[in-house]
Amino acid sequence: MKLLAPAPGWTASADVIVVGSGIAGLTTALQCRTYGLSVLLVTKARVDEGSTKWAQGGIAAALGEGDSPEEHLVDTLEAGAGLCDVSAVRVLVTEGPEAVRKLIERGAKFDTEASGEISLTREGGHHRNRIIHAGGDATGAEVSRALLAAVHNDSEIEVVEHALVLDALKDQDGEVCGVTLHVIGEGSRDGVGRALAKAVVLATGGLGQVFAQTTNPSVSTGDGVALALRAGAKVADVEFIQFHPTVLWLGDNSQGQQPLISEAVRGEGAYLLDNDGNRFMQDVHPMAELAPRDVVAIASMRVMNESGAQHVWLDVRHIEGFEKRFPTIYASCREHGIDPMKDLIPVAPASHYASGGVRVDLNGRTSVAGLYACGETACSGVHGANRLASNSLLEGLVFSARIAADIAAHMPEPGAPVENASREILLDPSVRGNIQASMSRGAGVLRSSDSLLKTSADLTRIEDRSSTEPCVEAWEATNLFQLAQAILKAALIRQETRGSHWREDFPVASDLWRKRIIQQVDQSGAWTTGYQEVNDK
Repeated sequence: MKLLAPAPGWTASADVIVVGSGIAGLTTALQCRTYGLSVLLVTKARVDEGSTKWAQGGIAAALGEGDSPEEHLVDTLEAGAGLCDVSAVRVLVTEGPEAVRKLIERGAKFDTEASGEISLTREGGHHRNRIIHAGGDATGAEVSRALLAAVHNDSEIEVVEHALVLDALKDQDGEVCGVTLHVIGEGSRDGVGRALAKAVVLATGGLGQVFAQTTNPSVSTGDGVALALRAGAKVADVEFIQFHPTVLWLGDNSQGQQPLISEAVRGEGAYLLDNDGNRFMQDVHPMAELAPRDVVAIASMRVMNESGAQHVWLDVRHIEGFEKRFPTIYASCREHGIDPMKDLIPVAPASHYASGGVRVDLNGRTSVAGLYACGETACSGVHGANRLASNSLLEGLVFSARIAADIAAHMPEPGAPVENASREILLDPSVRGNIQASMSRGAGVLRSSDSLLKTSADLTRIEDRSSTEPCVEAWEATNLFQLAQAILKAALIRQETRGSHWREDFPVASDLWRKRIIQQVDQSGAWTTGYQEVNDK
């Protein structure tokens, strides 16, 4: 299966192609260079416009006195609600501290105490202060700045901006040997071309734009996961979409990226209130506002549904020095007419993070030879049914290093790409809004058989609105459609409530569902579903 697109008009090549310029993509590129490999770094917009720079909270790692990787592992497994692969989590927490030190060596500057030691804070689901941060609430921006500076200083990393990746190229043995991509620009690399390499790493970030309201930037249309699906790779855990519970509510008609209010704000003591001014989390979970974010998002939705309100309230008025600790959030609130020192902040859940994605092993390898995935694009098994706060940036750091090492150790000479004669697909760009609205209504925080089947019927109607005019908007809409299909299919199959997948008609977790739902698409576009046991050792 492939996107309808013009024939490639130009060719580029490198040892490794990395698609994406967030923490996963940039670190993979830099790590590949430590092995002497040349890199073509492809990014959809400008190189600094990925999700990483929007990350406020920080990076979780067992760096503090009295903390340990084992304690970090326990917290991660608890948040993951029985679906984490223990071996993957162990890699994450044991290799995490060294990965953070490597990031600091590359120039990232984190907030420190007066003593000079790195400041550590706590977020939901953590029982220790183990979140490092920068600029108070601008961690992602600092990480992105440091990594981009290192990339720009390396002449063997060629950056191609404004390039939308389309499909994988395969050789006669079925191994990935490159990608097709569309560059928006002028000169020798304008329009559709092909990039050839010994390995391709997908680090395209999330798929938040499947929903009407999201914390993700507009470029987060899940292009890497959709490409992998069309290439025949296995995807897993896609039903587990994390909705961030505290996103600034901007009104009924707001769409697209919404301002995030970091979980770290609740870590510093903020309260969640209903319309009557009552703290409702105290009766829901022992950790109250610091409960795992799926618990908080669901509780907020229940309060909203019961009262008919479209948001709940976040109270930070009692937090001393709020504007200095969270300058980005403070400025965002003031920009929207809210003074956090005097006013309650209206917040509501919005799609935030995909715990699932392209299924990979501990070295980032997908089920298709030559194709790797890292970061939010991948399903490494570390997040299970619900990612623990601030483990996402850490995952990008840890597994990018493993991917680079694996590529360097097992890099065959690629074959020549062969013609892809599989079925072509392209939808009209206008379906994007329909997909987002339908998915938010029926496959959002709270789901049921009825809501999911209605959304599935919507998608069936949307599928008829095909297009014969390839363009970026049509390719993105098609990617979102295929991702919505995958999410819906898995959400209907999983008849239980677990982590960030909440079924109103199946409100409890079942041991029968302690397994991953694996999906694949063949060349004709037919879907197949299988299951994989969780590695709990």
